[in-house]
Amino acid sequence: MRRFVKRSTIVLLCVATSVTALATEESKEAERLEKATLVLNEIMQTPDKGIPHDLLDRAVCVGIVPTELRFAFLVGGNYGRGVLVCRRGGDGPWGAPSFFTLGGGSIGFQIGGKATDVVFIVMNSGGARKLLQSRVKLGVDASAAAGPVGRSAEGATDVQLHAEILSYSRSRGLFAGISLAGAVLKQDQDANERLYRRPVSSKEILIEAKVSPPAAAKPLDEMLAKYSPKGGSSFGTS
Repeated sequence: MRRFVKRSTIVLLCVATSVTALATEESKEAERLEKATLVLNEIMQTPDKGIPHDLLDRAVCVGIVPTELRFAFLVGGNYGRGVLVCRRGGDGPWGAPSFFTLGGGSIGFQIGGKATDVVFIVMNSGGARKLLQSRVKLGVDASAAAGPVGRSAEGATDVQLHAEILSYSRSRGLFAGISLAGAVLKQDQDANERLYRRPVSSKEILIEAKVSPPAAAKPLDEMLAKYSPKGGSSFGTS
């Protein structure tokens, strides 16, 4: 009897430990969503120095890599963990978030090891589908350019207007376009599985809309709808 009780206690402790570990991992993804929301809001609160609203309205996806969760040093370069959100159907409401990692390229040389947020917008469905590959080299597999800054995109160059991806960085309060050419984007399937509690691909999340945005994504969804109201919010508010 004592052996049974002891074994049962061990099993319960293992289960409790697993549940606690899972909750901790899920909280990391929720934190990433929260930080991404703050980054977007702070950038867009200064129209003269933010992403042009007309460009954001045309964008089909937005990717955000918050400072606190990115750019640790790995063998071969810097990397960051970010979140990507796309419009349902390309022009509908903002959909569920998918996680990714971003690293390599010239990022390290441009940020100089400083605390830096990275934001990029995907301008067409072709660019969005290219990002769904397991490994995408920006500037090679998908055209990328430093994005214009200001109230409108009137001063954008031909390269910027024809790029599939426009990218930006913010370091020490300074927001500017940044080239991500050569950087490698990879889908973070483990993070997606933790958030949605089941295996789910980035394609199922971003293109096929097979999952609904979780409650943790509501602030980011509503922030995107606030600054780019086309299509509205998946949560029914803007």
